[in-house]
Amino acid sequence: MVELRDIEIFLTLAEELHFGRTAERLHISPPRVSQAIAKQERRIGAQLFLRTSRKVTLTPLGEQLRDDLQAGYRRILEGVESATNTARGGPDTLTFGVMGPMWQDLAPMTALFRSRFPHVEFRVREVRIDDPFGPVRSGDVDMALVALPVPEPDLRVGPVTFTEPIVLVVNRAHALAGRSSVSYADLAGYEILPSGLPIPEYWEQAFTPVAPRAQSDVAPTREEVLWAVMSSDAVAFACAQAIKYYDRGEAVYVPIDESPTLSWGLVHRAGPISRWVAEFARIAAELGPIDLSLELDPSAPQRLRSVS
Repeated sequence: MVELRDIEIFLTLAEELHFGRTAERLHISPPRVSQAIAKQERRIGAQLFLRTSRKVTLTPLGEQLRDDLQAGYRRILEGVESATNTARGGPDTLTFGVMGPMWQDLAPMTALFRSRFPHVEFRVREVRIDDPFGPVRSGDVDMALVALPVPEPDLRVGPVTFTEPIVLVVNRAHALAGRSSVSYADLAGYEILPSGLPIPEYWEQAFTPVAPRAQSDVAPTREEVLWAVMSSDAVAFACAQAIKYYDRGEAVYVPIDESPTLSWGLVHRAGPISRWVAEFARIAAELGPIDLSLELDPSAPQRLRSVS
């Protein structure tokens, strides 16, 4: 008889392809991982993984077993979670974390979730941009909508939910303000400011597609970045939701020829997830990724309008 823990070890190793990371993720020792895999291979009578000094890979038989076990294992966990919720006598809930006003863009997904599961209480909690993962790690929210990528080893990323263009921000008097679009090469002679947001470095690279060339070594805030753009020839970048919800009257937004984009996705803690986290992720995959595209507004050429 195969124990559920051994199935969990196998599926985690099939995902991580690394004995140390698998052990760390499951809070067990690497020898325990090796013993569980060896026991399964003896029971089956064939290798499930190929191991070398440099890497671990699944054998064709291992791939087949992974595919056969994943759906059933997920259903078992969902069943246990559902039974636990019922036994505790509390209402089924899903607590969702969102940064800023992007909960409004989630409306199609939340409406579909509520129509399919009207008995589930859907709660929204604001997630601060300077601590986007804290509420997920602490369990204050079950899942959150955050910018991608998220290379955090204790978190797992679900489906991409939104994509949005990144555009250039300049002031009305700037030489590039009247352009229908600009290229990265056009920015060569200008000071390029960072985002000014309190975010991880990998998000800074995603938010700012051309490396900053700032004249000061002091990291500015977002308001300081916008002030510098409005009062000089410096340039910065903005994404669709920033334009939609935080537009500044003197700012001009110019499309970029290379069409850089920012993606947003769902993130939750690594390990077993609740049925409602899984259901919402399925709905997000079904509807998304939603394109938060923008186009120049012909009635106001220096403005962008949403076409989503």
